[in-house]
Amino acid sequence: MSKDNSKRDILVTNALPYANGPLHLGHLLEHIQSDIWVRYQRFQGNNCTYICGEDAHGTSIMLKAEEEGVSPEKLIEEVRISHEEDFKAFNISHDNYHTTHSDENQFYSETIFSRLKDKGLIEEKEIEQLYDTEKELFLSDRYVQGTCPHCEADKQYGDNCEVCSSTYSAIDLINPISVLTNTKPELKKSLHLFFKLSSLKKEIKEWLNTSQVPSQALNKLSEWTDGEIKDWDISRDAPYFGFKIPGHNNKYFYVWLDAPIGYLASHKNYLDKLKRSEEFDDYWKPGSKAELYHFIGKDIMYFHALFFPAMLLKSEFRQPDGVFIHGFLTVNGEKMSKSRGTFILAKTYHQVLDPEYIRYYFAAKLGTGVGDIDLNLDDFLQRVNSDVVGKFINIGSRTANFINEGFSNKLSSNLHEEALIQDFLDHASVISEAYEKREFSKAIREIMVLADKANQYIDRMEPWVLSKEEKNKELVQSVCTTALNLFRLLTIMLNPVVPNLCSRVYSFLNIEEPKWNQMSELLLNHEILTYKPLLIRIEKEQIEQIKQKSKEL
Repeated sequence: MSKDNSKRDILVTNALPYANGPLHLGHLLEHIQSDIWVRYQRFQGNNCTYICGEDAHGTSIMLKAEEEGVSPEKLIEEVRISHEEDFKAFNISHDNYHTTHSDENQFYSETIFSRLKDKGLIEEKEIEQLYDTEKELFLSDRYVQGTCPHCEADKQYGDNCEVCSSTYSAIDLINPISVLTNTKPELKKSLHLFFKLSSLKKEIKEWLNTSQVPSQALNKLSEWTDGEIKDWDISRDAPYFGFKIPGHNNKYFYVWLDAPIGYLASHKNYLDKLKRSEEFDDYWKPGSKAELYHFIGKDIMYFHALFFPAMLLKSEFRQPDGVFIHGFLTVNGEKMSKSRGTFILAKTYHQVLDPEYIRYYFAAKLGTGVGDIDLNLDDFLQRVNSDVVGKFINIGSRTANFINEGFSNKLSSNLHEEALIQDFLDHASVISEAYEKREFSKAIREIMVLADKANQYIDRMEPWVLSKEEKNKELVQSVCTTALNLFRLLTIMLNPVVPNLCSRVYSFLNIEEPKWNQMSELLLNHEILTYKPLLIRIEKEQIEQIKQKSKEL
């Protein structure tokens, strides 16, 4: 933890990607959102740790491994490597990426279960479950589809509805069908373990009222908390890939019990590797002064905003300070589709285009709401080319050559337009506040307003005209020095969003990466490097190439 009391200690997590397939751009939306916020916090000098890992348990993993003729352990390891490669390509700066199939996660899952049991919060109940007689398997929620019992949407899974976000039991589905065999499952009795959420309604409401949860999500969650809160089934029958529940034959922890506990496990694994294990309690014990935030999608908000905080409270761990919830990703206004070439895998994208483009576009769309985010491919091309290349990069490309060729790469010792520099510095606090509040679209709007001002300044001063007369030599140098200092300021402001691009700008400017509070340290009488193209425009053919590759999956 930070020894400087003026710096914040922050722990950030993402929802754990499920370890049975490749990442797509919907996964990357969330990780880019949290990565921008994490980079901003680090840029401010705060001690911000960013952890994640594989969600590696459940029937889906077991059946996928069976289908591919490998062990579940081999499958999840191969998928983990693939996921980490994608995250690296998209500049996601996890401090640690672990797995729920780990010793740490088994320890904390058993610890939390034991503490809940000691408090009388675990109860055995005989229940009826859907059973596939052909597969001879109790069906987990994801292997049952039917009509939502609340909004009557078709083809919904057996745990929650992707249309109305309701949660329910698989046996509540209307006309359930086994996804495995396309047969109608039978009801069969089994003894299961339940976490007694029904007794914690007051505590759940108290946490929701004191934590940071989007108001739109609170409205949805209140539909659940204002009604009858049901106990939560935390066990699954064998065969199952996961952790056996101590003291209960052929029973396993439900994947949604140990998945969020994976946050504790990944953090412990990280601290152990740094030989700082003693810091774990500083973050996870009740009364911790560290901040804890989860970034998740709206489809799993019940688990993170209701179930997990209740489990933590009653097992002597601290609760999160906030759960930041985003909507789904649509492409061209519709659900991602392979036939339309819009089910875009992370790997498909980064084989064709620089991930900085999509990081910028998502930032320009993201706010604090839980509405869906649309990736309109035509708008994506136009906005990135217009904003990033046409406005931001254009400032450097329009002025650098005058310094390179006319002044042997040396910037002037004075500025031509100090008031404009000050205007940029004055706007930094507005942009900083937008980043802090995760209003990234606002930050981008403000930054692009400043980029417009910088380009208007260059248009007004016309260094290409001034340079034709020898008497204007010093003026050209100070004008271009002013423009390149504006370019530097915009780079610092954009750094959390497009870090690799900004790194290339810093290299061209011949400086180390500055911190946010170093904006006012201007470049005067400073030697830059020869300008080389920093980012090229997206071509329509590249978008078509991605769509074609996606159709061929």
